[in-house]
Formats: sequence, C-alpha cells, structure tokens
Amino acid sequence: MPASPDGVALAPADARAVQVSSSPSAWGGVRRGDEPKLSERVVQYRIQARLDPVAHTVTGREQLTWRNRSDRSVSAVYLHLYLNAFESEGSTFLSERRKLGAGYRGDRSIEPGQWGQIQLRKVEQHGAKVSWYAVHPDGGPATDHTVVRLDLPVPVPGGSETTLDIDFFDQLPRVIARTGYFDSFHLVAQWFPKIGVLELPGERGATELRWNVHEFHTRSEFYADFGSYDVSLDVPSEFAVGATGEPVGAPQPKGQSTLHRFVQDDVHDFAWTADKRMGPALEATYDGPGGSKVAVKVLYPQEYAASAAATQKATLDALEYYSKTLGPYPYRTVTAVIPPFNAAEASGMEYPTFFTSYGVRELVPDTLESYAVDVTTIHEFGHGYFYGILASNEFEEPMLDEGLNEFWNMRMLRERKQRAELATPWMRRLGLGMSLRPIDLERFNAQLDDASDGLGENAWMRVSSPSYGSVYSRTVLVMRDLEAQLGRETLERAFREYYRLWKFRHPSVADLRDVLANVSGQPEIVDSLFALHVYAPSTIDDRVSSLTSEEELPPLGMTESNGGGVELRREERDRRVAATRKAWKDSHPNADASAPGPFPFRTTVTVRRRGAAIAQALVVEFADGSRETVQWNDGARWKRFIWLKPTRAVYAQLDPESLHSVDVDRFDDSRLLESDRRGAQRLVADLAGLFQLALAALSSL
Repeated sequence: MPASPDGVALAPADARAVQVSSSPSAWGGVRRGDEPKLSERVVQYRIQARLDPVAHTVTGREQLTWRNRSDRSVSAVYLHLYLNAFESEGSTFLSERRKLGAGYRGDRSIEPGQWGQIQLRKVEQHGAKVSWYAVHPDGGPATDHTVVRLDLPVPVPGGSETTLDIDFFDQLPRVIARTGYFDSFHLVAQWFPKIGVLELPGERGATELRWNVHEFHTRSEFYADFGSYDVSLDVPSEFAVGATGEPVGAPQPKGQSTLHRFVQDDVHDFAWTADKRMGPALEATYDGPGGSKVAVKVLYPQEYAASAAATQKATLDALEYYSKTLGPYPYRTVTAVIPPFNAAEASGMEYPTFFTSYGVRELVPDTLESYAVDVTTIHEFGHGYFYGILASNEFEEPMLDEGLNEFWNMRMLRERKQRAELATPWMRRLGLGMSLRPIDLERFNAQLDDASDGLGENAWMRVSSPSYGSVYSRTVLVMRDLEAQLGRETLERAFREYYRLWKFRHPSVADLRDVLANVSGQPEIVDSLFALHVYAPSTIDDRVSSLTSEEELPPLGMTESNGGGVELRREERDRRVAATRKAWKDSHPNADASAPGPFPFRTTVTVRRRGAAIAQALVVEFADGSRETVQWNDGARWKRFIWLKPTRAVYAQLDPESLHSVDVDRFDDSRLLESDRRGAQRLVADLAGLFQLALAALSSL
C-alpha cells in the first residue's frame, strides 16, 4: 500500500483488545452533562437520496464536513464503502465467507443480478476534484473495494475542518448480512461513503496519530466518529419510511414520491427502511424516570402483525431497564422494524435509534417463538447503549459491544424471570414441558471446551465463525462470574460508572477493566478474569474425579499386646467388629443411619484439572449434616483431600457458590457417594437444552 502523503499511520491489521488505559483527556474527556453537545461531533453529514424500489438503487449526494482533531496537518482521508462487500466474490467479506465457511448470518449465495455495490461518481473538496483509490489496511485481496483513500488537494491543518462534496450510487443487494432488499422491502444500511476514525495518541491504545479503518470482514461490524446527520429521502409515496433520528416536519409530496427528512445529532451512523407492504405503525411514548420522553415506533409487515405489540412492549421495557441500570437514554426516538418473511438476514441488526427485530406469524405466549421475539428486541435495543452511545470499536474489540450487550440483556431477562420454553403445545399436553434459564442457553453457545481465541481477539482473526459467535455467550459467562464474585450491586454500580465515564467516548477493553477494578476495589479478581479470558484463551475444566468414604476398621496384621506381637487375622477382626457394632447398637437404640457409628470413616476426595488453574472451593457433606470446606488455590493438576470423621460422606461439590460458569462441564463438578436421581435429572435437562440450538442464530444478532 502506498505510504500516506502526510505520514499518518494506519491501525495494524492484527489490532485487538487494548491493554493500556486511555488518557483521561481521550475524546475530549468525560462528558459532564452540561456541555452544549453530547459528543465531540467530529463529522457532519448532509445527504439527499432517492430510492428506486424497482431497480433497488439509491442515488445520493453527500456533503461531508470533517474536523481534524489532531495538531498535525492531514492531506489524506479514508472512506468506508461498505456496500462493496457484496459486489463480487473478490471482496474481503465474500472471500472470507467462502474460505472460512459462513456460520454467521446465514449462507445464502448471491444469485445473478443480486449483487450490491456503491460507486463514487464525484468527490470534490471546495470545488477541486479529489482523486481516490482502493486500499487494503488488513492485507485483503486486491479486488476488495470497501476502503478508499482520498488524497486531498488542500491539506486540513490541525484543529481545522474541510468539506467534501460526494455524489454516489448504490445498487442494493438482495437482503444479505444486515442490508438489502426483498420484494418491496428495503433495509438501507451501510449505504453512504463514511469517513474513518482518526485516533489521537492516548486513545484506545494509540501511541501515535493513526487512522483506524478496516476492510469490511465477514465477521466484523463497525466503528465511526460521532457527528450530526441531516438526511432527506425521496421515496415513492406509497412506501412507509422509518429511519435513524427525528422526522423534521411533515413528509412533503413531490409528484409520485414523497420527501422525508430526518435529523439526529450525536450518533455515528444512519440507516433507514422503506416498504409499501407495511401495516399501520404502532406508536407509543416512553416517559420513564431518568430521561426525556421517547417516541417509540414499530414498523412491521402484515404477515407479522402478531409480533408488533410484543416488540413494542419489549422496547418500552428495555428503555426502562437500561435507563435504570446504566443511564438515561439520551435520544428522543427509537424505531423498531420487523423485516418480512424471506428477509431473515435483515433481522436482528442495530443502528443508532433504529433496529430490526424478529417476526412470527402467530405469537403464542410462553413458547420458543415468543421468547425469540422478546430476546431479539431487547438485545437489539441494548445495542443502542453498547454499540450506540458507548460506541466501542466493533472491528477490534467486539466483546465490548456484542458480549457486554448480551450480558446486560441476559440480566434483564433474569429480572423478568423469563425462560426459554422447550415444549410445543402437543408436548405440553403429554406433560413433557421443560424450560431453561437464559444463562443455561448461553452455555450451549460459548464453546467452553474450545477456547481457541480470547474474548479480546478482533472480529476477523479467529479460528472459525463459531469462535466469533462465542464472543456473545462466553462474555456473558465471564461477566456473570465477575458478578458472582464481586456482588450484583457492586457490578451494576461499576457498569453505571462505565457508562457515565465513557458515553460518547469510544472506550477500550482496558478502560472497562479499569472501571471494574476501581469501583469494586478488587483489582486482583478483575485482572485475573481478564488475563484468563479476555487477553488470552483459557479453558476451565475442574472436576471431582473420585469420592470414597470407608469405615476405618482395625488393621489386619501384627499388633502390639502386653509387650509382644499378636497377629490380628480377618476372622478375629470380623468377630470383634460384629461384637462392637452390636454393643454400639444396644447402647444407641434410636440412632438412624446417618448418626456416628462405632468406627470412624476415612473420606477421600480427588479433584483433577484439565484447563487453567483457578481458585476453587471444595465442599464435602457428611451423613450427619456436617460439612468440610477446603480451598484448591495452587496450580496443581490434581489434589487429594482426606478426612477422618465419625460419619460417612455423601456428597462432594466443587464451586458450591457457582462462581465459575465458564467451567466446561458443570455436571462433573460434583459427585455423590451413592446413586441419586438428581444426576439423571440434570443430564436430561442438559440434553433437552439441545433443542434450543435453534436459538444459536439469535447469538449472531
């Protein structure tokens, strides 16, 4: 790649979770709340666009005003052209999908005539022509055109701004991976030329001024500066429209079409939808504590009308929960869109103040379908906080958005006492109903037995698509374990502080780590979990390998008697043991089987370790109700513990407080001395959970 004329570096292709704390002044410092702007507003977009719903094209004109936050002159800038991920099999996106396997947002192939593309038709800087060419910051194929560099006729001095006038043309693909059309439905996302992020030293691990701009990878999402959007959409009049931000005035008729204008400050993206087959929008107002009124709109196709009310309720509930547990929702609108049948790849995607949910034809309470509608809605709304307001770098640190958001919506489902119902109506009639907690479902998707990649790995340098998908669930389990060790209230207080300190500022993994450590006052716990699971891949797999508890009878062999040796043989010992037992029973006629007997019991528990060493507690319960607790805190691969007590042991349990959800197999963490139905019941529950693998698709939302 040719060197940038101004010498500004690019973020490395292998960038991943940051380990060095950001500067206190990063992104302008903590937002106090009394500033005239919520964010720094680095960029401003004014876009006029016209949709052709027959050709599925968008013709656009964009005025992009960008401010150079640095103290250096910049003579080249970088634009994302995301739609070019779908222009040919030579794109980074489709090359990776072909080589690595899909496994993420479906594997539907692009048929002839269904490709997508964005063309730059003109770029000018203050009237002067700007040249551009494709670059490959991550070393992708030469045929990828998702990033271009613009060499500016007039450099932008430090602290100054420049305006680019851009004409562009979109050919939308048939719905695939977050964007496109199906029939009259159009989800227009990642559709306009979008400038990369210029990071200053001290921001997200940067040690020098650099552009953070990556190719569009199969398993990556996005990262952009906050700014202001003023977007006018020319759409046929019979089409209903929903978009990021607030509508300005009434839609204006324009011949056979209508002009819709939307404006929104302090966001970092803009998406919209248009469809002539939508039902009448559901509208409501959230007026809960901690924020201003929020207009909530649900757009849906007629075939999924049954899902609309549930989507609206889940959105209102999520507004209340996230505002209460993290911080006030700062915008005045949120729009939920349910894509139609045959456009499932557009379901479950988030954009600022705008997200797509999931639809079903018939919504029966307490079924898998109703659970899927709720969990998708809550998850995508939650992205408005972790992806939207906190605006982490989804390319390099996906756990900060996908993982933390999955954890927070799991907490909301837990508070709702909501469970995934496994049974169909006919199964219920046969008494076969069963349900699982959200945390149990997360374990099925977490790849706990194959931690090939740390949670802090970037989105595209992973061994497989399932490894990327595991970021969602494995982050949930790690954060749940942190919650168990720090306490629920402490963890929630830490996340509220994380939101307060880093909203509108693009935090890194190191910044999250610091907040958790500082607020909890227990940095050793936080650092240990991050070292094991975020900055490196670790498997946790401890187990109780054996439990024995045997009577300690008089030993056979030579014993001392009256100064000489006497041999105790088996027949004599059996006689003495029988006599002793009879005498003890005669003197304890009311003793039950759990009471101490005439001989003590030697209990031996062996624990073994297949994965990384973690601090574990082992509890052993005895027949008389007593308990022994020991700590296994060293790095040994196995350990043996022995007790000599009056009664027999009945049960041994590692991790009795369930502090380690990331353990590969919770089933082998305990052992009963005698057979018990609980083990079989647990196994049946685990096997039943396999029916829920259909929910794995939701983990890629």
